[in-house]
Amino acid sequence: MAKVQFTKMEGIGNDYVYIDATRDDLRLSPEQIQKLSDRNFGIGGDGVIFIRSSNRGDFQMDMYNADGSSSEMCGNGIRCVAKYVYDHGLTSKKNPLIETGAGVLEVDLAVNSVNKVEFVSVDMGKPILAPSLIPVNLTGEGPILEHSIQIRDRSLKFTAVSMGNPHCVIFVEDPDTFPVHEIGPLIENKTDLFPRRVNVEFVSLKGKDHLYQRTWERGAGETLACGTGACAVMTAAHLTGRTGKDVRIDLRGGSLRIQWLESGHILMTGPAQEVFTGIVEV
Repeated sequence: MAKVQFTKMEGIGNDYVYIDATRDDLRLSPEQIQKLSDRNFGIGGDGVIFIRSSNRGDFQMDMYNADGSSSEMCGNGIRCVAKYVYDHGLTSKKNPLIETGAGVLEVDLAVNSVNKVEFVSVDMGKPILAPSLIPVNLTGEGPILEHSIQIRDRSLKFTAVSMGNPHCVIFVEDPDTFPVHEIGPLIENKTDLFPRRVNVEFVSLKGKDHLYQRTWERGAGETLACGTGACAVMTAAHLTGRTGKDVRIDLRGGSLRIQWLESGHILMTGPAQEVFTGIVEV
């Protein structure tokens, strides 16, 4: 067994085990990632994120879900990566570039009086609406808005968006009473429609430009928050005429501000926190 130093971090409750692999290019097996993510027998988290050196940006975010599968992007995760590299002295830049599976993204850091990062804004790029690129097995150029889907005895309507990873946004009357744990995995694994599986957001309108979201996350189950999901939710809400382009989204772990800029890019702003550090045998 090898000893690995880790840092547990969370962005509005979306928690991951972070490993600094900028000096030692550490790789773990899916089974090791599952063990670290286990909340009873491991550290516990929605997955593991390695912070690596990058030839395309200042750093690379190499992300894995709790089931050991790889993922392209995590909005809450990238905010924590940005906080880690600044707070731990890996960079002095307040707008570093971070390479992800969804491309190289620029972040903007807001620091407090003791020079620690409190809030991070991330340029998440443009939402992807073409079915073949999301991907979703539907014809046409898109966007896919309020498309009907039958799950068991429920007739639902979804809007499909990719923020570098695929999302299926469904507006419901009350996400808290909706059977997320029953319907979420059925949609996630409906690979005849979503060939790379899909993250599923169940959303309600709380007021003018104010939304509430629960997320069933691909490879992790329900999470307290999902940053890319929040970006997809705002995109879907605006395209279906429910909101404007500057919204507050409440999730079970906290709130995010999501803005659709004139450039066509989505800007996500929210907090990031370090929880604890330690050494674990893998």
